[in-house]
Amino acid sequence: MSIIFSRACEYGIQATLYIATQPDRRVGIKEIASELSIPVHFLAKILQSLSEKGVLSSFKGVHGGFTLQRAPGSIHLIDVVEAIDGLDFFDSCVLGFPGCGTGKPCPVHDRWGKVRTTIREMLSTDSLLDLLPSSKEKITDVVEEYARRH
Repeated sequence: MSIIFSRACEYGIQATLYIATQPDRRVGIKEIASELSIPVHFLAKILQSLSEKGVLSSFKGVHGGFTLQRAPGSIHLIDVVEAIDGLDFFDSCVLGFPGCGTGKPCPVHDRWGKVRTTIREMLSTDSLLDLLPSSKEKITDVVEEYARRH
């Protein structure tokens, strides 16, 4: 369980990376769900959001599936996060205090601000291309290891 991103966002990042490992074909939703152990109906909503926000392209029919809408080097993690969770995370108090800000900081405001800035920079800098493993098996291995631990 992530403290930063929703489960949908985590799945969206995993699915987008998986699709990026399959550059020469359309990847079906059942394949993605099976390979990454994501419920199909939940994944369908996630992939729809990513398609609507210009991260993925969706194709219907017998030969349908999903592809990246742009080159993997031009899709950054922040694009996926914005499509699913939005970017309000970067403007809100990590402890949920209303009115938290420079004039009325919460107990962790200054320290969290530095962490938040680092996270935003990483999400904005790292593209799918930077994160692609050499094969799809590596993505599924990472997901399986994560599942074993949690």
